[in-house]
Amino acid sequence: MGGPIEQAPMDRVRAQFETNVFGLSRLTQLVLPGMRRAGRGRIVNISSMGGRIVFPAGGYYHASKYAVGAISDALRQEVRPFGIKVVVVEPGLIRTGFEAVAAASLTAGGQASGPYVGMVASVNAAMAKSYGNGLLTATPEAAARTIERAATARGPRSRYLVTPAAWAMVHTRRLFGARLFDAVNRMQFR
Repeated sequence: MGGPIEQAPMDRVRAQFETNVFGLSRLTQLVLPGMRRAGRGRIVNISSMGGRIVFPAGGYYHASKYAVGAISDALRQEVRPFGIKVVVVEPGLIRTGFEAVAAASLTAGGQASGPYVGMVASVNAAMAKSYGNGLLTATPEAAARTIERAATARGPRSRYLVTPAAWAMVHTRRLFGARLFDAVNRMQFR
């Protein structure tokens, strides 16, 4: 679900959090008793590079992915004494058709008009250009390989970024800070 924070229909925001956050949380609650009894287990949660960096018109999506990361980080510490490992996979741009769904959601609910129309158009254009660039994207198979590695590694890392571009953006944001990242976004999303 994308769009400006001001114009986002709250029922769609709630549905996104139901799927990305509350569904994941409830499933986790259901599987943990069995894992604790077994004295082992692994939970692999799928977040996004968007759980660590934010673009305009993606605030609620990003918030749901930040929540997945935060829940996973807390859970990893809580269940470690029981032999359970928790891993987060953070895909970047994966060629799945996600961009078409995101673009459609940007124009849903009247978001194609009003004070944010120019910003929404620039976000749609940048998204189309980015997903069309083979250097910035990866195949679903690449994401699946990363998920498999996260699920089977003897000593898994806490987080796995998928795509070199995702790694570069996340670490550039971390190293250079919010002010510079926001300035770059302002140039790209006018």
